[in-house]
Amino acid sequence: MALELRQQLKLAQKLVMTPQLRQAIKLLQLNRLDLTQALQAEIEQNPALEIDRETEADSEEKDFGLSSTLEPDSSAKEQEITPPVSQKDAMAETNWEEYANTYETQFSFSREKPQEDAPSQFDFISEKPGLSAYLQWQLAHDELDSAEWEIARFIIGNLNRYGFLETSLEEIVEQFGCAHDDADYVLEVIQELDPPGIGARTVQESLQLQLERLGMEESLPMLIIREHLNLLENRNYKMLTRVTGRKRAEIIEAVDFITENLTPYPGLPYAQEATNYVVPDVYVQKVDGEYVIRLNDDDMPRLRISNYYKTLLESGAALASKESKNYITEKVKNAEWFIKSLHQRQRTIYRVMESILKFQREFFERGPAHLRPLILRDVAEDIGMHESTISRVTSNKYTHTPQGIYELKFFFSTA
Repeated sequence: MALELRQQLKLAQKLVMTPQLRQAIKLLQLNRLDLTQALQAEIEQNPALEIDRETEADSEEKDFGLSSTLEPDSSAKEQEITPPVSQKDAMAETNWEEYANTYETQFSFSREKPQEDAPSQFDFISEKPGLSAYLQWQLAHDELDSAEWEIARFIIGNLNRYGFLETSLEEIVEQFGCAHDDADYVLEVIQELDPPGIGARTVQESLQLQLERLGMEESLPMLIIREHLNLLENRNYKMLTRVTGRKRAEIIEAVDFITENLTPYPGLPYAQEATNYVVPDVYVQKVDGEYVIRLNDDDMPRLRISNYYKTLLESGAALASKESKNYITEKVKNAEWFIKSLHQRQRTIYRVMESILKFQREFFERGPAHLRPLILRDVAEDIGMHESTISRVTSNKYTHTPQGIYELKFFFSTA
């Protein structure tokens, strides 16, 4: 087969992932705390970007900062305050549709709004008793012989941070050469300890153990958990009503009981790790009978292009070399991109939250029991964006609502 070289012209459309576009996508994915760190890092590495101290003193003045509320004509206001950029370098609205992202639903038992939003003083304790120590302390009050005690310690040592047993009874029997009934007995003893649901092998078994502790073996919540857990995960009240033959009000009451009184991960409160606090990215408040969306920009630095660098760029004669001019031009342009990306991030989050509020209004009015089935595509079609964009916006971001603080993913039943 002969090899030959030849020239060929070919027309093709190809999307290039520019550094600016990568930056815009990254900013969209960040939560409130990570965004603050990203802002600080960008300020440190780009001398053309600086904090606007004057407008920080007067938050009502127009500036390059992140607006706490977005009005319908915010784009027009932004246009007035954006520094002049040539048409060639102007930033078009980022097209998120070209970048797919996976989205995973997670089964979440959210608690109702606590009495106070502030963390408890006990949350600041640096060390808490571990799950293993707590369980062994309780076992000291049980009458176990030495062999059973060794089995119990082995089982406790094989509980993960969620309180689930990660080994099988067969492996326990093989490890100690004991009877299957003996291993099962010790496991039952551990499952009777606090916290309720400990020592289970699945979320379903853990929830069942908790209901058994309450004497609710024949209850509707037990029926839902034992036979229809997948419907509960997706909050499919209509199908639950159909398969159980119960009224919708009874289903809602049962689901309310499950979410308010049971926990899918009983060992998690005893996990020895640093206490993490959630800072809401967006607030939804009811004012005069209407819901108002406010983006959280508290303590967020307000940014602007450095006047010094703009002056240097305008008076080109003051620059020592072409390299200096190119350097300053690049830094100013990057600063403009960064500020525009921040504004677009805020607009996108606001629009997504606005759409969620429209679809889930009953939740905001009456609570989690009235959450309706919602998927990413519903919001994407409502605001004219791609599902991957909605996935990025809802990941690792939280909203403060009249019903409590929730991750944005909470409002979606499936991906």
